[in-house]
Amino acid sequence: MAFSTQAVFRDDAYLAETKAVVSAINERGGILLDRTIFYATSGGQPGDTGILTRDDNSKISIASTITGETKNEIIHIPAPGQTVPEIGEEVALAIDWQRRHLLMRMHTACHLLSVVCPYPITGASVSEDDSRVDFDLPDAGITKEDVTERLMELVRADHPVFTRLITEAELAANPGLVKSKNVRPPVGTGQIRLVCIGDDAQIDSQPCGGTHVRSTGEVGEIHIGKIEKKGRENRRFRIRFGPLPA
Repeated sequence: MAFSTQAVFRDDAYLAETKAVVSAINERGGILLDRTIFYATSGGQPGDTGILTRDDNSKISIASTITGETKNEIIHIPAPGQTVPEIGEEVALAIDWQRRHLLMRMHTACHLLSVVCPYPITGASVSEDDSRVDFDLPDAGITKEDVTERLMELVRADHPVFTRLITEAELAANPGLVKSKNVRPPVGTGQIRLVCIGDDAQIDSQPCGGTHVRSTGEVGEIHIGKIEKKGRENRRFRIRFGPLPA
């Protein structure tokens, strides 16, 4: 039986603390809640870590967050040796906000990279300090200096970043919204969540379930650390925080 969790982070990625009720404990000790601010591993973005606090003030360290049978079944994985709460118990949730905010900035940077490099995406991975996006791209003489400068133009412009929902039929009528070459957004709910950049989404709009900052300026200074050749027509761009090294 799959449980359904209200994914609060989809509507408010900045909510770092809240309360929830324990819905179930699975056979591996994973904790399921009626609602959560913990993002579950998906789309190249790792799941959140943090703390659950019980009424007696004892704390449960959450080492990772994953999905179960569906995207709406979110499982909080305790670190080894942790106790688990009782079903029906209310707990206080607190994510590792510093880590989450780095991931939000990085994930947004990956979207900006897909604007600068408008090629089919063959893979991506978001981390706190070194993320990557792979493109189906022949060797076209693109340099990390040029890409970095164009990325920083988008960052400095401080474009708004927001989400909106469209129907699955609208997505089918606009297949160009999907930038991934191999992965399609999950369907079946009738709605698709788009992450949009720029006034009226003039800079970018693409399906994504991840967490992002509110404006491109919040990404901060970033650069392309390297561009790696991964096959005849596959290029891996590595994004890092800070200025491009001299």
